[in-house]
Formats: sequence, structure tokens, C-alpha cells
Amino acid sequence: MFDNTSYEQRLQQWSDFRSSLETVDDPLQVVIDAYSNNPTVSIHTDPWTQDMWPNPWELIMENQYCEFCSVLGMCYSLQLTDRFKGVDFEIHIGVDREESKDFYLLKIKDRIIGYDKDRHISIHELPNSMEIQKQYPMSNDQ
Repeated sequence: MFDNTSYEQRLQQWSDFRSSLETVDDPLQVVIDAYSNNPTVSIHTDPWTQDMWPNPWELIMENQYCEFCSVLGMCYSLQLTDRFKGVDFEIHIGVDREESKDFYLLKIKDRIIGYDKDRHISIHELPNSMEIQKQYPMSNDQ
């Protein structure tokens, strides 16, 4: 979503992006599409240590998106809109036992972002082999 510009320019891009989420038909899909275009790094943030996670402004400043930071960025982008004010968000760390694959998931109401990289799904579409290892309620007090 962000090109290699200054911090101030990225903040403006992010503000404009969040404003666009207020009126689009499917803000969850728009945020998935936007964050899928970020250049990624291998590991930037330890998902198991919540007090070490970057806040929204640090995430924009650092501009380093591992798989987990992309989910975190999607969460912040949606949380900081009027449209999602008062909605509960949770980040889940899960493992699909059949695929032996880890997942970073964002739960918003009954929707999940992060299992299918291209779209959001219903929580009921998660396979029975998905084991949630840790859940983090996301405060909306940014």
C-alpha cells in the first residue's frame, strides 16, 4: 500500500486510505487487497509478545511488513474508521494441524482475514483442523 516515501507522506496515504474505507461496499476486501501489495520481509515483529507490537504510527513509520504486521496493519486500518467504531477485533495465532501451517488471523464479528490470502471468510469456514493457539483482543484506544 505504501511506496518508499517519507513518513509524513505515508501517514497521508494511510489517512486517505482509511477515509476510503468509510464508503466502499466491502471494506474488508479492500483492506486485504491493499495490504497484499506491500513488499514483505521475513520476520519483523514477534506475534507472541503483544507488548512489543508496533502501534499504528510505528508500523507506518517502520514500513516493514512481515505476514503478521500485514494483519496488524489491516486491523489498525479498519479500527481507526468511524465505520468500525465499537466493533470488537481479535488477532488469533493458529495452526492448521493437517497442513502443518501457521496462520495469523484477524477476527471481526463473524469474519476472518488471513486464512485465505485473497479474501475474507466466515469463521464457520475455518477447517476443523485449525487450532487457535493464542487470541489477542485488540483495544480500539489507539
